[in-house]
Amino acid sequence: MVRAISACGRFRAVAAVTTGVVEALRRRHNSTPVATAALGRAMTGAFLLGSELKGGQRLMIQILGSGPLRELFVEATPDGEGRGYVRHPQVDLPVEGGKIQVGKAVGGNGSLTVLKDLGLKEPYRGVVPITSGEIGKDLAYYLTVSEQVPSAVALGVYVEPDLSVGAAGGYLVQTLPGATEEEIGMVEANIRTMPLPTELIRMGREAREILLLALQGYELRFLGEQALRFRCRCSRHRLTSVLIALGAGEIEGMMLERGGIDVTCEFCRRTYHFSREALQAILRKASGRGA
Repeated sequence: MVRAISACGRFRAVAAVTTGVVEALRRRHNSTPVATAALGRAMTGAFLLGSELKGGQRLMIQILGSGPLRELFVEATPDGEGRGYVRHPQVDLPVEGGKIQVGKAVGGNGSLTVLKDLGLKEPYRGVVPITSGEIGKDLAYYLTVSEQVPSAVALGVYVEPDLSVGAAGGYLVQTLPGATEEEIGMVEANIRTMPLPTELIRMGREAREILLLALQGYELRFLGEQALRFRCRCSRHRLTSVLIALGAGEIEGMMLERGGIDVTCEFCRRTYHFSREALQAILRKASGRGA
């Protein structure tokens, strides 16, 4: 991921190549092409929107649509770590006109929520209605309406015939105060004539080159690069805390019904087994009878 600002100070932009991260998500969720494309677009969008955050902060995007995927949830940190899930990864829709139907899978009705954990008591929360289900357009709408920064967002995922991710990435260009209509029109013309992000990535273009195309005609000052990777923050300790929060009655019910239980992380699909003995120890903590 690469960030830049125009030397004139009227545009800022960030581009990301997320092929490896999206392929890691696909493998963990065993997702269909349309679910992979939707989750990959959302993950890329989270990296782009979270690029301005500082260390220790997090950005999360939740998309609740009327389509069969139902929910997408992704999380990114400014140090390049991301994770996410799609509620129904096995949903499949036929390709139409050579295009994966992400908009139909997400659905045109619903909400897009952006959460920013800035280390304060309560996270920042912005909610807008879904306008298209294509995710990129919805994020641009969110940035323009909720954060009042006119923005262009392009996202893409190319799925190979063997269902692996051949290319994934995107870019975000934002207009800053002082930009004239002529300058904005020049950038819009650049974007209209650019190939799709996945086409550029399949041609071997890197994030820096994508920004040079989007802001062609402007001198750019590059602000830094960030490697991107999939990383889940789940652990047995975290899940133990979740079980304790359920309360003693819920834990006792689990023990009576099943003895031990398996808990699977939604983000990475790793399964943690809690035996009857482990649940008894957790029950003591939940009841305040043990350290």
